[in-house]
Amino acid sequence: MDGSAAGRRTDQELGGAPEGLDALIVAERLRARGGVGVFVARDYQRAGVFAQALRFFAQDIEVLDFPAWDCLPYDRLSPTASISAERMATLTSLAGRPNSDRSPLLIVTTVGAATQRTPPREVTQSAGFDAKVGRELDQPALEKYFTTNGYMRASTVNERGEYAVRGGVIDVFPPGFEEPVRLDMFGSELESIRTFDPGTQRSTGQLKSVSLSPVSEALLDPETISRFRTGYLGLFGAGGDDPLYVAVSEGARRQGMEHWIPLLYPKLETLFDYLPDDAPVFLDHQVEAARAERWSLAADAYEARREAAKTKG
Repeated sequence: MDGSAAGRRTDQELGGAPEGLDALIVAERLRARGGVGVFVARDYQRAGVFAQALRFFAQDIEVLDFPAWDCLPYDRLSPTASISAERMATLTSLAGRPNSDRSPLLIVTTVGAATQRTPPREVTQSAGFDAKVGRELDQPALEKYFTTNGYMRASTVNERGEYAVRGGVIDVFPPGFEEPVRLDMFGSELESIRTFDPGTQRSTGQLKSVSLSPVSEALLDPETISRFRTGYLGLFGAGGDDPLYVAVSEGARRQGMEHWIPLLYPKLETLFDYLPDDAPVFLDHQVEAARAERWSLAADAYEARREAAKTKG
């Protein structure tokens, strides 16, 4: 079934078709109309199968995955870095895409991911960092960007969201990239940008420029830190010795802090706020049941956390 993100609904329901055929039909419809579309799968496994089928039928259509966090609502654990990086890569791509671009692009997501709140589009849109060969590169500013936007420092870069600094050589594995990149400095000038194999560390290609995007949905700059402190104190009266409050106040990251992003931004949005007004939305079979199950899970997790807080208090 598909409708419109703008509210002008033209629902159509396809029944009795085996899974796989729906990918072919979605590909044909999106190719005919062009632009951005989104397929909402009932769960993660189904999303993977659908994306694989669509790539088989339509290699000319770009497919971006938008997964849900791999942790429970109100959890004390953060989503894994790879999940966060993939989500932010997709949001960054959508935020920077011109409305005039009619090349077909399909976002494959799940009920859990589609209903989850995200940073507002304007924040994501302004959270990039561009570097170009032959131009000046402020290395301290770049390292600050890594810290603010959730990159993790490592001795050797292997996973998306990691970076390493060795003198005038900066390795980073940005979201949305197939390989990490190596920035070679000559004084304050960026001399070269090379992609490399993280296993062998050998160069695989040359780039003229690179555009970085955030790894985490919780961006820690002076403005968001100040907003967090104000919101936290407004809710709880005092920060006390809460390790989370102390860490965020110092600009440091702590497990589970992503669940507090409502205190970081003036508002939150969803994936649908990043889509064009005329974007078709294709809904998987059993999506309604999956949505009800998701709301039930969130409600149960909230009640469990509230009871735990009462017991502690």
